[in-house]
Amino acid sequence: MPSLFDKRKENVTQGRTASPEQNHLIENLVEHYKARLLRDTNLEALTSLSQGEMRLKIEQLISQFMSEEKVIIPRQDKEVLINRILDESVGYGPLEPLIHDDSITEILINGHDEVYIERFGKLEKSPVKFRDDDHIRHVVDRIVAPIGRRIDESSPMVDARLPDRSRVNAVIPPVSLQGTLVSIRKFRKEPFKMEDLLGFQTLDPNMATFLEAVIGSKLNTLISGGTGSGKTTLLNVLAACISYDERVITIEDSAELRLDRPNVVGMESRSANVEGRGEITIRELVKNALRMRPDRIIVGEVRGGEAFDMLQAMNTGHEGSITTVHANSPSDALRRVEAMVVMAGLELPSRIIREYIIGALDIIVQVNRHTDGTRKIVSISEVKKFEDGSHEIREIFTFKRTGMTKDGKIKGYYTPTGYVPQCLERINTFGNQIPDSIFHSRKKEVGL
Repeated sequence: MPSLFDKRKENVTQGRTASPEQNHLIENLVEHYKARLLRDTNLEALTSLSQGEMRLKIEQLISQFMSEEKVIIPRQDKEVLINRILDESVGYGPLEPLIHDDSITEILINGHDEVYIERFGKLEKSPVKFRDDDHIRHVVDRIVAPIGRRIDESSPMVDARLPDRSRVNAVIPPVSLQGTLVSIRKFRKEPFKMEDLLGFQTLDPNMATFLEAVIGSKLNTLISGGTGSGKTTLLNVLAACISYDERVITIEDSAELRLDRPNVVGMESRSANVEGRGEITIRELVKNALRMRPDRIIVGEVRGGEAFDMLQAMNTGHEGSITTVHANSPSDALRRVEAMVVMAGLELPSRIIREYIIGALDIIVQVNRHTDGTRKIVSISEVKKFEDGSHEIREIFTFKRTGMTKDGKIKGYYTPTGYVPQCLERINTFGNQIPDSIFHSRKKEVGL
C-alpha cells in the first residue's frame, strides 16, 4: 500500500500539492524533532562538524528520538521526515530538491506560495511552497550567514553565493512590495565547452572556428547581450581557447567563471559592510590587475567607470582581453561603453573617448535569448578602423530568423555576410589559418 509521502511525491510530480490533512502529521513531527534538537543537543559541537558529518549525526539523533518515544511510521515516511529535518536544519528547506536538480538553471521566489524555475530556457511554476514569509527569511539567513552578510530593514538587499557557486540575490520589505523575493542563478558543475554550444545551435562551426582564431590571435573582444542571454557562458567558453602558457586574471562582481586551466587567478569585488566601509570596486581590481603581470585580463561585466581602465589595459599591451556588457546590438554596446567611460569622471571630449574605445576593441559578439528559450549568437562584428581615425561596425556573421515551428521553436540560419574582416591578416600572422570560404554566403536552416 503506498504511503502518505509516496502520494505526496506523486502529487508534486503532477503539479498538485498535498492537502493540509495529509501533511499535518509530518509537519508536527518535523517541528517536534527540530525543537528537540535545539533543546537536547550541543548545537555548538554539532555546527562545528563538516556538512556531511552533521547530516549523519542529525540522522542518528532523530532515529534515537523516535526510538525513545516509540514513534513508528513507514520506512519511506521516516526517510521523508529525516530529509525534511535535514533540509531545514543544515540545508535550504524546500529549495533543496530544486538546487540539486541539474536541469534547473534559475530559481525565482515571488513570495512564500509562488516559486518559479527556469528549465531549458523556459520559465515554469514549481509546486514548491514555503509555510510563510518567515520561512523564506530563515532560508535566506542560512544562505547569507556563512559569508558574513546580513539582511534586515537597514540593509534590505543582499547578494550572496552558495557553496556550489550559485548566485543569490534577496530583497525584503520595505524595498519589496510582495514579501521576501529571492533569485538564484545556478551554474553547471561542468562548464560548457564549444562543442556544447554547437550542439545547442548557439552558433555554427564556421563561427566557432573564427571565434577560436580571434581569441588565439589576441584580439580584444566585447560580448554584448541582455540579461540571461548567455554572455557569461560564452565568455567562459572563449576563455578556454586561451593558450596555457599565458597568465590570465579574472575580475568579477560575483565569481561565476570556471577556467579549467593553469595560471589563472581570480578576484571578486566586495560590497561595503553595514557601516558603509570596506567596499572594493571592479575598477580598483582592474587597476590592481595591471600590477600582477597579466597576459590577459577578463572582466566578467563592465558596468561603470572600470570600462575606462579596461580599455586602457587593452590599449597598453594587454591584448586579447575579453569582457561583457549589457546591450541590444553592437552599436548600442559601443554607446554603452562610451557612457561608462564618462562615468569614470574623466573630463575628456566625446571624440577622444570614442577614439580610445575604437582603438581598444576589435570584435563585438552579440548574443540574444529568443522566445523559445534558446540562446544564439546573432551577430559577430568587427570594429573596422580607417587611417583618418574614423571607424565602422562591419558584420561578419549573422543569424537570420525565418519563422517558428508549430511547437514554438525558432527557425533560421547562420550565414556570413560576405565581408572579409580586416583582422584576418593578424589572425593568419598568429598562425591561425582560416580559409576564405567561411566568409562566403550560404544557408543552413536550424531549429527544424
